[in-house]
Amino acid sequence: MKKVYSKIESITGNVITVRAEDVRYGDLAEVDTSFGTSLAEVNRLSGDLVSLQVFAGGRGISTGDTVRFLGHPMEVSFSENLMGRVFTGSGKPRDNGPELHENLINIGGPSVNPAERIVPRNMIRTGIPMIDVFNTLVVSQKLPIFSISGEPYNELLARIAMQAEVDVIILGGMGLKFDDYIFFKNTLESGGALSRTVMFIHTASDPTVECLMVPDIALAVAEQFALQNKNVLVLLTDMTSFADAMKEIAISQEQVPSNRGYPGDLYSQLAARYEKAVDFETAGSITVLGVTTMPGDDVTHPVPDNTGYITEGQYYLKGGRIEPFGSLSRLKQMVNGKTRKDHRAIMDGMIKLYSYYKETLEKKSMGFMMSAWDDKLLKYGVRFEKEMMELSVNIPLEKALDLGWEILADCFTPEETGLRTELIDEFWPKK
Repeated sequence: MKKVYSKIESITGNVITVRAEDVRYGDLAEVDTSFGTSLAEVNRLSGDLVSLQVFAGGRGISTGDTVRFLGHPMEVSFSENLMGRVFTGSGKPRDNGPELHENLINIGGPSVNPAERIVPRNMIRTGIPMIDVFNTLVVSQKLPIFSISGEPYNELLARIAMQAEVDVIILGGMGLKFDDYIFFKNTLESGGALSRTVMFIHTASDPTVECLMVPDIALAVAEQFALQNKNVLVLLTDMTSFADAMKEIAISQEQVPSNRGYPGDLYSQLAARYEKAVDFETAGSITVLGVTTMPGDDVTHPVPDNTGYITEGQYYLKGGRIEPFGSLSRLKQMVNGKTRKDHRAIMDGMIKLYSYYKETLEKKSMGFMMSAWDDKLLKYGVRFEKEMMELSVNIPLEKALDLGWEILADCFTPEETGLRTELIDEFWPKK
């Protein structure tokens, strides 16, 4: 039975407070105003004092309006009919399609019992050499993309969505500009990937509370698909907007702020989402890639700093490329020994030579005389950046490895690469 309360104690921004009993954190409520009915979510409990975040904002609400508690948390419909659809952060259609009401599931549940997980053992091919060759993405991995505003992180996510070898793509957008939303929709549609994609999009003009729901609603749907034996890739952009929405609500509730004004439970809130990544022993999997924008390129900012303790590495996007030295996939060793026997050697050897190239660039900028070895490194670095690091490069793993051998053979002698003789005998290009 729905509980109805006709007195609102206070209204602070988008947060209203009522006195109520037997209400749970995260429960939904309907606020009936003279302008219509708005949804609200319980986000703070203090005795019988209940605070609710109103989805549509606090404007137009008066203390005499009615609050009706629904007795359940936010729910989303789950079925195959989600495929190809675009929804808001509260699960409402954004694509003018019909609303879905069948098979409602709760969002924001606990992460999977570790006893039901298996050790990650399979790679996800993306066609991007800087991922597939040098920092392999592994099924059930949780990885952030560290970036700054202005970098093409959304373009990178769209590329991954179109090319990743998975069954289902779930895209969660938080604080997106309308142009970014249209870019994702048009790119996935033209690339033929929209039919296996579900999009939950919160734009900058939407209610703040919906921003907080996007990861939960995306991951709840992902979990259901994974239980149907599907491999799901969840793409979230960006988690800094999610954290900023948390901060905004915490300030409105006069919570004691932590580092740079973020709430004290920032780590727990981020971990609760990232830890949904899982590979089931008898079902499918969930892999999570989340963009984390760093204000001022500051990796010690609370959001990337906390994220780094939770996730299994990061992709560092800088200058329109995935930076080889800032990026790390801690699980790549679980899979790249099973791909092709020269994979690890190419990965280590090419990065080592690229580091020498960077040192040579510094020497050149300081006016040092270039040796024959330096000239070789300069030639190698230009080819490596253009043919391996550019995000426009789109080739399968095996062709990327072959290209690596081709670049090495064009710039160095076999002895100069430092690679094992048996690999050189087998893979060195024959003239």
